[in-house]
Amino acid sequence: MNARIGIIGATGRMGRAIAEEAVARGVVIAGGINRAGAILGDHGDAPSLAQAADVLIDFSTPQMLPEGLAAAQATRTPILIGTTGLGPEDHKLIDAAARSVAVLQTANTSLGLNVLRKLVEQAARALGTDWDIDIVEMHHRDKLDTPSGSALLLGASANIGRGAASPTALNRFDRMQDGPHEREQGGIYYASLRGGSVAGDHQVIFATDGERIELGHRAENRTIFAKGALKAALWLAGKPAGRYTMGDVLGFE
Repeated sequence: MNARIGIIGATGRMGRAIAEEAVARGVVIAGGINRAGAILGDHGDAPSLAQAADVLIDFSTPQMLPEGLAAAQATRTPILIGTTGLGPEDHKLIDAAARSVAVLQTANTSLGLNVLRKLVEQAARALGTDWDIDIVEMHHRDKLDTPSGSALLLGASANIGRGAASPTALNRFDRMQDGPHEREQGGIYYASLRGGSVAGDHQVIFATDGERIELGHRAENRTIFAKGALKAALWLAGKPAGRYTMGDVLGFE
């Protein structure tokens, strides 16, 4: 589909990368905005940008999310949300918006990492709780949220594979906070590293007595996220209202 895209958060790292990828692929950019207004094109706010676009791509901030969602709902424009650091109230807003417009929300648009999610789910389903699961992630020194949204996505896949009551039920973050203590059998543990200019490394380790499985993904640059976001946004354009995932884009769900 030759859809026109509108970029919210156009001056951020991902916003710029998506614009560059769109130009390289000949995808029409309806415009782009940040908190100050128009950056690309003549549409100075989210409502006018949504009116001009066939699909919105939001890689801004949690503070800008309500404005983008409201604009998408008002114009029935599908919206892909790649903004990370979202809280429960943000997800409630997304759920409400999905009742009237197509919404794809993900913490990672890399096609490779989303394939890894499926592999993690399958491995967790096949292996018993005598296999420990650890998720290790590293990002550039300026990344604020910890663990990364992508690490939590991988953890959600492991939770689902283990038949947990929710995508977070088995998550454990207390290894350092509460001092030395024994590992909880079946728990899914996290470790986060920050430094340099690392675009994003993720490794999921399944370990038991005498053997281990290591499943990983390494992002060498942000172009992969821009390519995935663009593919997902073009797929989302024209879809009916509802919540969608990268798994839907890849045909997993």
